[in-house]
Amino acid sequence: MRCMDNLYTSSTMAPSLEEPIFESVDDALNANTKSKPALVAPEPEHCPGPESEKAGKGDACAGCPNQAICASNTAKGPDPDIPIITERLSGVKHKILVLSGKGGVGKSTFTTMLAHAFASNPDNVVGVMDTDICGPSIPKMMGVETETIHVSSTGWEPVWVSENLGVMSVQFMLPNRDDAVIWRGPKKNGLIKQFLKDVEWGEMDYLVVDTPPGTSDEHLSVNSFLKESGVDGAVLVTTPQEVALLDVRKEIDFCRKAGIPILGLVENMSGFVCPKCTHQSDIFRPTTGGGRQLAKETGVPFLGAVPLDPRIGMSCDYGESFFDNFGDSPACKALRDVVRRVGEEMGVRADDVLPLEG
Repeated sequence: MRCMDNLYTSSTMAPSLEEPIFESVDDALNANTKSKPALVAPEPEHCPGPESEKAGKGDACAGCPNQAICASNTAKGPDPDIPIITERLSGVKHKILVLSGKGGVGKSTFTTMLAHAFASNPDNVVGVMDTDICGPSIPKMMGVETETIHVSSTGWEPVWVSENLGVMSVQFMLPNRDDAVIWRGPKKNGLIKQFLKDVEWGEMDYLVVDTPPGTSDEHLSVNSFLKESGVDGAVLVTTPQEVALLDVRKEIDFCRKAGIPILGLVENMSGFVCPKCTHQSDIFRPTTGGGRQLAKETGVPFLGAVPLDPRIGMSCDYGESFFDNFGDSPACKALRDVVRRVGEEMGVRADDVLPLEG
């Protein structure tokens, strides 16, 4: 193995789409990313994609400055990397997306706790893929922020948090941890493809994919790349307030239109647990019934409610497992129940996912 520091030389700025940096993460991407036609204007909102078979022919193409370029582009048809991705992920039994549509509801925090919960069963091997390219926070929460990727003859190696828990994120590729990733959609999509095509995930029980807010490029890319290998489904995260539920409703609609199965809905920050007396108070009191009512209205399974415990944030700041340090917290018990429910929705016995304590 050799360290990625040998592959990517240091730079004073982060990778940028407008100013590619040689001998950096861009070189690895450009060497493997499918070339696109040189468009003369940005792709419109409903663009079928310059590589699509409908490029230059769809209704959205009428009047577009790129229409003639897309119509004459020969690089159309099925993505040749999809079979490679499918083969690479053939050893991963279950693939789970963590979605919301709303920022600030705790998707990344929930992803780390979900991964730690799966990994607390020593019989499970768990991977976390951070697709939040512009705001990668998973490495910090997992306590591996300063690590770098290693490359072997079989591909990129995940950074291992423990013997049975691995992580992949763009954070490991940045010259400095505070560097911004200034990329447009195609560049971000290329890196997501690299995470799926070139990372040696190996034999795993669960691969948890953390996503950014919204229903945009990253979500569409993950879905299209994983479609052939199979996605068990999405876990949707919300908070009790109507302003969060509004965006989660859109995420539910996105999943149904994109053909992504919905494993269920989790209400995060559902009340506040006092670390001393464990009394629970409703800080974000729901005005329209919260996540449980939304799940009922939309026909989505309600996986449970996880209360807000200040020690969750502290564990993420220090990169430690909330399960290992505060197993007696009501939030920990609630999350264990959620994890078991997620397993049941995937067709796995709850005790095989996470045995009951005691």
